[in-house]
Amino acid sequence: MRRLVILRPEPGARASLERARTLGLDAVSMPLFGIRPLAWTPPDAAMFDAVLATSANALRHGGPGLGQFRHLPLHAVGEATAEAARGAAFGNVMAGGSDVDALLGSLGPGLRLFHPCGHDRRDLSEARQRIRSVPVYAAEALPMPDGFAAIAGVVVAVHSPRAGARLAELAETAAIERSSIRIAAISEAAAIAARDGWEVVASAREPSDGALLELCARLCEKPSP
Repeated sequence: MRRLVILRPEPGARASLERARTLGLDAVSMPLFGIRPLAWTPPDAAMFDAVLATSANALRHGGPGLGQFRHLPLHAVGEATAEAARGAAFGNVMAGGSDVDALLGSLGPGLRLFHPCGHDRRDLSEARQRIRSVPVYAAEALPMPDGFAAIAGVVVAVHSPRAGARLAELAETAAIERSSIRIAAISEAAAIAARDGWEVVASAREPSDGALLELCARLCEKPSP
């Protein structure tokens, strides 16, 4: 069985690592990004009908400013983000689809949504809802991890397009033989960002950590051609 390397930032990396080990995988964490909170000014909560949460990190790192919005209903992408919202003391939390498009598709048009988010985020201006996106955290690239060359011959879990692009950049810098590495990507966008040259590039059936790790398990057990 191949080793699994998880690139996700903490604390998400720890959760993925624990889930991978329950699946019987030989997994290690090698984060490529670190999360830091940003200074931000909360808009007037009276301008919004609900909160849109697309990232657990926004809820973990949003700080005291989030308190002004806790009386509003919160629509979360996936159960993990919903759980982070409950941990941040939001009371009326609804877990929607496993990606933002599915969640917004389930909500009525014209809703005024406050969206605490990361500095690097998707443009949601074409949504049917009126969304105010406010960056409350940033995911910043870390230096090349110690032992990065050890990813040769493993399966790598790619949780985002930025992680895919950073992985490709570091692999090129370190002159690692990509054709020995299998990529399990959380989405098609993450797979595309990793570029080509890998032994395998596959996307999870849905953009969730659980589905990604199921894919990782299959790739870890699949014999080499």
